[in-house]
Amino acid sequence: MLGTFRDAFKIPELKNRLLFTVLMVGVYRIGCHLPTPGINGQALSQIFPKGGIFQFWDLFVGGALSSATIFALGIMPYISSSIIFQLLTSVVPYLEKLAKEGEEGRRRITQYTRYGTIVLSLIQSYGMAIGLERMPTSTPIVTSPGISFRLLTMLTFTTGSGLIMWLGEQISERGIGNGMSLLIYASIVSRIPSVFGLTVQYLQQGILNPFVVLLLVVLMVAVVAGAIVLTQAQRRIPVQYPRQVRGRRVVGGQKSYLPLRINQAGVIPIIFAVSLLMLPGVVSNVVRNPTLSNLLGNWSKWNSIPYNVAYVLLIVFFSFFYTAITFNPIDIADNMKKYGGFIPGVRPGKATAEHLDFIMTRVTLPGALALAFIAVFPVVVYRRFGIDYVIANFFGGTSLLIIVGVALDTASQMESHLLMRHYDGFMKKGRLRGRR
Repeated sequence: MLGTFRDAFKIPELKNRLLFTVLMVGVYRIGCHLPTPGINGQALSQIFPKGGIFQFWDLFVGGALSSATIFALGIMPYISSSIIFQLLTSVVPYLEKLAKEGEEGRRRITQYTRYGTIVLSLIQSYGMAIGLERMPTSTPIVTSPGISFRLLTMLTFTTGSGLIMWLGEQISERGIGNGMSLLIYASIVSRIPSVFGLTVQYLQQGILNPFVVLLLVVLMVAVVAGAIVLTQAQRRIPVQYPRQVRGRRVVGGQKSYLPLRINQAGVIPIIFAVSLLMLPGVVSNVVRNPTLSNLLGNWSKWNSIPYNVAYVLLIVFFSFFYTAITFNPIDIADNMKKYGGFIPGVRPGKATAEHLDFIMTRVTLPGALALAFIAVFPVVVYRRFGIDYVIANFFGGTSLLIIVGVALDTASQMESHLLMRHYDGFMKKGRLRGRR
């Protein structure tokens, strides 16, 4: 492993990409600690709600929300905007046409997504400004409430969200790739020392039983193993190509495989579900109707059964939805037919597309259910052992799934750079490949 990292720094292009990625992540982490003018971040962190959707949001932004720093909104507005435009792409003919125009069309949709990010950031920042003003605390969180504070907060949070979006895009283009995922990864990893410190503190105070902590470690290892299997698992469809004579060479005639990932959507369904479930809590802080505010507040309780049932259903729905967007069996069947490929026992064309769609639906369901189980696992641990949600979420849950998924994906990209230049990858005896 260490030799592989040394080889990575022997390649000038890969070394520059790695250093650029580290630099951008460093800028992001510095911004997570810059305070917002007019807000007492220390007072806010003391009364910040433990557990629930806002704690989950704070996990994604590396603690910036609980301290109300300039990066408090994090990457959530961009994710919400991406959800909206992916939904609209399937409904609005103009956007659907742009999506089929190749690189230029995708660039236009990306530009619209950026505009949507700014609009959503303005709306969310205004709601957060009002919520901070209305918080009943002995120590005032907002030093000078009023319209000037709200405008300043909107400007600060929106600028911070736009800067995060720019940092993520720069990492994707000039860094190692997956800029948005790496920023979320950095936010989660940055919270690990405080979680372990909190665990040690609870052990010393007798709040946690050493046996329970040992059980959590075992569960963490099991969840990591399950996350690796879920991320890498594939269903391989055999594809046969006929032999073709090109000049003096005979090509084709070999049996290949079409890999269908069980978890085609990755952690995107969890992020989508969290973005939607966050809306009732935000609205409850803005509306002035006590009845509606209490209703929305009760709905957004993270340990309630209705909330977790909705969480699971949204994860399953978005797993199928995102898979339907990224996996087009008709295009795959047409490309196979164009080059003479066929699945043994299945007629080319429409029958192949229906066969691929049927198999993808079957493999997506268990993947979605496994993803939903990992997502609600911290709540199960909390209700069973009464452990702090922050600790339970790190020892098994979405945070581990994101860490494993992003780490494997980044390692695969680095390995592809090394193998292109005849260096050994991270696995000496084979590449990082999916499991059947």
